[in-house]
Amino acid sequence: MPSDTSASSAPPTTSYRDLLRNREFTGLYASFTLTVAASTLSGFALGTLVNQQTRSPFLTAMSVYGATFATVLGALTLMSVADGNRPRRTLVTLQCVSLAGVAAQAVPGLPLAARFGLLLVLGFFQSLGTGTRMGLLAEVVPTSTYALARSLMNITTGGMAVLGYAIGAVLLRYLSPPEVFVTATALTGVGLVIVAVTVRERSIRMTRRPGLRQTWTTNIALFSHPGQRALLLNLWVPNGLIVGCDALFISYAAHHAGAFLAAGSAGMLLGDLAVGRLLTAEQRRRCAFALRLLLAVPYLLFAIHLPVLVATAAVFIASAGFAATLPLQEQLLELTPDAVRGQVQGVESAGRMTWQGIGAAIAGGVAQHFTPGTAITAVAAASVAITVFSRPFVVRARAVSVGTVNTKASHSW
Repeated sequence: MPSDTSASSAPPTTSYRDLLRNREFTGLYASFTLTVAASTLSGFALGTLVNQQTRSPFLTAMSVYGATFATVLGALTLMSVADGNRPRRTLVTLQCVSLAGVAAQAVPGLPLAARFGLLLVLGFFQSLGTGTRMGLLAEVVPTSTYALARSLMNITTGGMAVLGYAIGAVLLRYLSPPEVFVTATALTGVGLVIVAVTVRERSIRMTRRPGLRQTWTTNIALFSHPGQRALLLNLWVPNGLIVGCDALFISYAAHHAGAFLAAGSAGMLLGDLAVGRLLTAEQRRRCAFALRLLLAVPYLLFAIHLPVLVATAAVFIASAGFAATLPLQEQLLELTPDAVRGQVQGVESAGRMTWQGIGAAIAGGVAQHFTPGTAITAVAAASVAITVFSRPFVVRARAVSVGTVNTKASHSW
């Protein structure tokens, strides 16, 4: 991938509308939108179901974010399929598996053990699908508009989560959780059809056979690189801990959890819109540290009992800090050889999702022995500490990124 220095000196001139004129990007974007909506609905329905049956903060948190644990298995075993020579076929196949898994959750009376098992299977295949989708994205859009495309997808995540949580809360007043799963299944099926008819097969891909050996070869090279290690640490851990805070909203205030989750998604949407659309690449990098602090600091207020409106506002403001992922993802892409960018982005996404599960487990475990408010405060404080401690390593990674971007095309693993 050739470097594009213009992106760092001026705000992007391409608009979201320009991106959507690209048929393949529109297909990837639309299928991603529906997948996020389905995932939000099914996660909220499952969390509600588990909370009703167990009254356990830990199990409720795990039901909402437990699938993220399985994503690391995809990153460690078969993520190299994201860079295979038939990415469209791979993505369609993985979408079919997701469709079957969501449909299975709609079976009434399914034991909780079976539901958690389905979560793990879905998490594994979803991680491979994310790597394949992001590898295609880097080929479908020009380098100079990659951050804008990721920004639009992140905004979509926030927007669909706002709608998903709001609609999910309404639907659960009139429908049972299995019936909400039926709605999620329909959305997943439409997303499958869209990606099948809009995305074309890519002909120029790696000739090495994807598999366990190729996955490990690339992963070893990835984690041997100090700049990429630092970036991955900051993409994974602080975010994951804050998602752990979000996982306690149902236990913290069950009647207001939908409002908290919607506010968090709206804040993430606003942050990604502002950072991705209005700032240059250099400006994004300069504000990344402040955004990572913003992500955690408002949650420290949960040490005291907050009025609902104040707590909702704190969640909204904090969630704008998720936009720190954009400059970190840009730097990671600059340090990644073209032949393995799908796998590296898949590993990044899988690790981020896995840390969301770890964060939920940590927060849920603390809440089992203390109050949910205390757990939220403690996890947020840990996120702040890690962000501050790791800052020098991220600064070094930025210097490595600047020195590498002009020679990356000649580097291979």
